[in-house]
Amino acid sequence: MNRQTILVVEDEGNILTIMRAILSANDYKVIEARDGKQALQMVASHCPDLVLLDLGLPDMDGLDIIRQVRAWSKMPIVVVSARDRERDKVEALDLGADDYITKPFGTSELLARIRAALRHMQGENAQACDRFVCGGLTIDFFKRRIYVDGEEAHLTQNEYKIVTLLAKYAGRVLTYDFIIQHVWGPHAQRDNQILRVNMANIRRKLEKNPASPAYISTEIGVGYRMAEADGPRL
Repeated sequence: MNRQTILVVEDEGNILTIMRAILSANDYKVIEARDGKQALQMVASHCPDLVLLDLGLPDMDGLDIIRQVRAWSKMPIVVVSARDRERDKVEALDLGADDYITKPFGTSELLARIRAALRHMQGENAQACDRFVCGGLTIDFFKRRIYVDGEEAHLTQNEYKIVTLLAKYAGRVLTYDFIIQHVWGPHAQRDNQILRVNMANIRRKLEKNPASPAYISTEIGVGYRMAEADGPRL
């Protein structure tokens, strides 16, 4: 069985060493780039299964790499950066990054985000399947019904659209703007308040404790993330 290849784009030697050790120990093949020019060359020549991308590179901003790669490829890109401003996270995700991890990072978190991004790339579109199941939450795409612990949750049309969109990208953060444009249309006003109102109603209907949600988590100032499905989708 061929190992999956991960390109690590990182100019700090100590962090690169740590990442190499973590990934190699978990049976990933690691290739490396220390600047943006080399990263773009390796993306084109090696076509890695996933890119771990630092934004603060010596020759270009990592956001430019995301922009250039997304012009021709959907390969998963997970940003690993010291930039912790909401603005940077939102911009990276809106440009097409699959996820965003802030340094310093934990090994378990890094590996979980990698697995989620790889699964999303390899797996079928959730809406092409009959069901999405996560704990007590079940989405029946064929019947357009959502159930919690076997009981139907009566969602409005827009609430249903929000939940199914998040399920389609389960495990990934979707920014507020991304959700608004996909639910209300590309010309909708970027008004996060209407989305927050809808999310409050969704959590009241889906979560046992809306203040501590089990299914849809909030990335403050950035967007929302649906928990991953339980095993293979049926």
